[in-house]
Amino acid sequence: MREGPAIADNAVPEADAPRPRWRRVAAGVITTLAALLVLFALVAPNDLAHLTPRAFLRIPVEGLLGVALSLVLPVRGRRWVAAVAGAVLGLLTIFKLADMGFYAVLNRPFDPVLDWSFLTAAVDFLRLSIGRFGAVAAVVVAVVLVVAVLVFMALSVLRLSRLAVGHRTASTRGVAVLGVAWIICAVLGVQVVAGVPVASRSAAVLTYERARQVGAGIRDQEVFANESAVDAFRNTPSDQLLTGLRGKDVILTFIESYGRSAVEDPGLAPQVDAVLDDGTRRLRAAGFAARSAWLTSPTFGGGSWLAHATLNSGLWINNQQRYRTLVQSDRLTLTSAFKRADWHTVALMPATMGAWPEKDFYRFDRVYDSTSMGGYNGPRFTFSAIPDQYTLATFERSEHAPASRAPVFAEIPLLCSHGPWAPIPRMLDWNDLGDGSVFAGIAKDASGPDPGKVRVQYRQSIEYSLSSLISYVEKYGDDRTVLVFLGDHQPAPIVTGQHASHDVPITILARDPAVLDRIAGWGWQAGLRPGPQAPVWKMSAFRDRFLAAYGSAGAPSPPTR
Repeated sequence: MREGPAIADNAVPEADAPRPRWRRVAAGVITTLAALLVLFALVAPNDLAHLTPRAFLRIPVEGLLGVALSLVLPVRGRRWVAAVAGAVLGLLTIFKLADMGFYAVLNRPFDPVLDWSFLTAAVDFLRLSIGRFGAVAAVVVAVVLVVAVLVFMALSVLRLSRLAVGHRTASTRGVAVLGVAWIICAVLGVQVVAGVPVASRSAAVLTYERARQVGAGIRDQEVFANESAVDAFRNTPSDQLLTGLRGKDVILTFIESYGRSAVEDPGLAPQVDAVLDDGTRRLRAAGFAARSAWLTSPTFGGGSWLAHATLNSGLWINNQQRYRTLVQSDRLTLTSAFKRADWHTVALMPATMGAWPEKDFYRFDRVYDSTSMGGYNGPRFTFSAIPDQYTLATFERSEHAPASRAPVFAEIPLLCSHGPWAPIPRMLDWNDLGDGSVFAGIAKDASGPDPGKVRVQYRQSIEYSLSSLISYVEKYGDDRTVLVFLGDHQPAPIVTGQHASHDVPITILARDPAVLDRIAGWGWQAGLRPGPQAPVWKMSAFRDRFLAAYGSAGAPSPPTR
């Protein structure tokens, strides 16, 4: 029998030979990255404001249970559990990243049932702000990130579970020690960061909250159907609607991102309040008086259409599911009430290009979009295609100035205070606006968005929008003019901070004293600037109180929050 070659006693078989150093280092790096990725999924906060290194000084009970399961399950079972756990942690991480974005812009977490429509709005915002190519690139990056998180999270959990089984003794001891430490920290309430316990179970809590959120989102459709079935003015005859405003031109103006912070934040208010107080004096000299208060918006930082729908419909429209249901209904809105009472109804939508399906729901006789607004031939100012002053001039020229016309009801959003808040137009003489090309030099000289000056640029944009509106009324307002202007929502938390309210200012202004006499019982404060003690209503309460005050029934009962 032939013998094989002799093997030296001290030789190491090829399969058991030590791996090259670079491979050991690479394996260690990959394992460390896998552990950090899983740790992020387990303990990272879902709000960028709290994402600090100290936030990771926690012991996740879910991780300890995962290691324990890896040690006791058979190989096949361990792999299945690791794959499922990786998928769940991947989804949880994606939700956390979505929450970070929503907290940064809308000051609330992402809703997995009701918020998918915001993706379209976000893409539109990017397209208008950074161009089509930039928007497409951002979408591609987001899709790649989602896929990468799911894949790498699953691979990371599988790798760590194999590592735990390969070092069974060390893993068992580690779980035992950390388990005792978790129990002690939980009993004593140990915290390294205030409000963040070291004994963490945040992943389980967040998963449970998301499950509850899904259930609430599904049930919300039924809740909203019950709410919308109640409409005190659905069958009101047209000759009893808005009798207190007959013969008046009523202008409803939403000022983008005009929130309570603009009027009360010490870093913003001095300049904004100066514009409001100066406007009060100027308009008083022109014979106008005003009353102001606060409304609580259903949205924060974005989603302006939800606020518009809430004020118009008298329903709380705080998500896209409710909005879609509303605009497919025949709900009476302020606009349709004015139309029913024989006003000519128009909307000026400077950010809309082409068809606007909501026109039929709101019952507008005519809609001016960015392509039909007086032949505007000027530059785009970030999100807003058209400067606010030009938008108001278009309304004056096309709808308000003609003498032989019916009373007009107009909804006019002013968008130059929409983020990003630069460049900002400046006020010009109304006679010099022409086709808007005069703004080209202003846009060329204006600076672009500066992250370090975002609050200053926001404040300046609000000052511009308010100045445009005040100047318009001062120049073109008359005895028929009734102006209702308000904010749609607060600006993003980068301006307001994390704990701002949802309140926005609202003002009703007229030259005819009888108009404001109708709301004398509301307790609103005189002037364009509401003070801290001014009443606060939910925005959804405004429609019914307005229709009651200006209808045949007279003023409503005192408001409740």
